[in-house]
Amino acid sequence: MAYWLFKSEPSTWSWQDQQDKGEAGEEWDGVRNYQARNFMREMKLGDKGFFYHSQKEKAVVGIVEVCAESHPDSTTDDERWECVDIKAVRSFKEPVTLDQIKAEESLAEMILVKNSRLSVQPVTDAEWKRVCEMGKTDP
Repeated sequence: MAYWLFKSEPSTWSWQDQQDKGEAGEEWDGVRNYQARNFMREMKLGDKGFFYHSQKEKAVVGIVEVCAESHPDSTTDDERWECVDIKAVRSFKEPVTLDQIKAEESLAEMILVKNSRLSVQPVTDAEWKRVCEMGKTDP
């Protein structure tokens, strides 16, 4: 299993919106960055990801699971753009902020720290475990 991070502006698509979709999940559509798209092409059913609120909150707030592998993005007719579907798994007991992540020496190489603008990004096993520990949440 691989781990990922999905960033969303809560005013556009919030953790609550994701949870409200239930088991059916929702397309992670609208991504127009080739690197992020390529990461989604690598994803497999059952892969887990952090749901990250960007903008003011800047925090990991939940865990999601890939429930449909890469397919054409329904928000465009441009065949270059693909997306996955994700479903909510559980909320973090305590959100983990970007400032907390940046302050954690073991997370210094995390892509979120080095390239915070990338909307879909991989997370290593060690990063996954540490952020879950920080959020007092079962991985």
